[in-house]
Amino acid sequence: MNDDINIHRHGAVGHLSLNRPKALHALTLDMCHAMSAALSEWAGDDAVEAVVLDHAEGRGFCAGGDINLLRNSALNDGGASGRAFFHDEYQLNHQMMTYDKPIVAFMDGITMGGGVGIALPARYRVATEHTRFAMPETGIGLFPDVGGGWHLSRLGGRLGQFLALTGARLDGAECLWAGIATHYLPAEKLPEAKARIIEHPGRIAGILSELSVTPPQARIEGNADKIAKHFASDRYEDILASLEADDSDWAAKELATLGTKSPQTCKVALRQLAESQNLDNFADNMVMEYRIASRVLTRPDFAEGVRAVIVDKTNDPKWDPATPEGVSDELIDSIFAPLPADEEWKPL
Repeated sequence: MNDDINIHRHGAVGHLSLNRPKALHALTLDMCHAMSAALSEWAGDDAVEAVVLDHAEGRGFCAGGDINLLRNSALNDGGASGRAFFHDEYQLNHQMMTYDKPIVAFMDGITMGGGVGIALPARYRVATEHTRFAMPETGIGLFPDVGGGWHLSRLGGRLGQFLALTGARLDGAECLWAGIATHYLPAEKLPEAKARIIEHPGRIAGILSELSVTPPQARIEGNADKIAKHFASDRYEDILASLEADDSDWAAKELATLGTKSPQTCKVALRQLAESQNLDNFADNMVMEYRIASRVLTRPDFAEGVRAVIVDKTNDPKWDPATPEGVSDELIDSIFAPLPADEEWKPL
């Protein structure tokens, strides 16, 4: 039994509840396996009509994946256990993305990294006033994985590129405006929403609509034109030049933010989103992201980024290469190159 996730059946509804409050419900490999196993079982059970995904006690929803495991892997086993984690986590992402029964994800709180990977495949994605959505990976030398290439590249208005590069946090209102969330409910209404879904699993859309409220104005909407303009290029140097040529406070702030990110993974993210946009199925996206993850995990920036931001909290990462110009096309090509046939990612 895995105490880090509560798995229940309430009549015709399966219930997955993340329960690792001290780690803001960040996903471990065991949690991914437990979720996959439950979803597989419910997929074959005609008595299960829908699945609810939420977090149990404390703040949540899910702050990401097991960063400590990944860093230990990069430093100590050549990335082997880290690759195993990515491989199976991505299988869960794909399983949810292609799941036949409706999944309702309650993104009530921090929804970042690995949390995005399990929330965005859900057919119904509920944001609240507590939602804080971000893909902050470029700040630690990773990249917006767990299907981020697929989800972010499809937001429109270059919003996905902006989120991937800057790691900007969106609140619940902004998530609804961007199409990341399908519904916006006050947090106090969530128990009622879940109870009604359990009672009437065939009426999920109606129930969520009835309990929805009009969110506050989405702040990011006011910057949408600037984002579309300055983040228009898939070439990182062009984006930086565009921001440098703008003397507004907003441009200066975004330029300063980008100055703290790994140049390597910013270039990786732009290419990832550009390639993902042209893919027609999610499995192909996960094959690509697994190739990237396998390489980026053992590149210098990841262990260094985690050290600076998460372990030592000095926020002074020494990136290698240190500048965007130093990140060659050859390096990026090598990160995206196919793996040996027997090492490529495969769906469950």
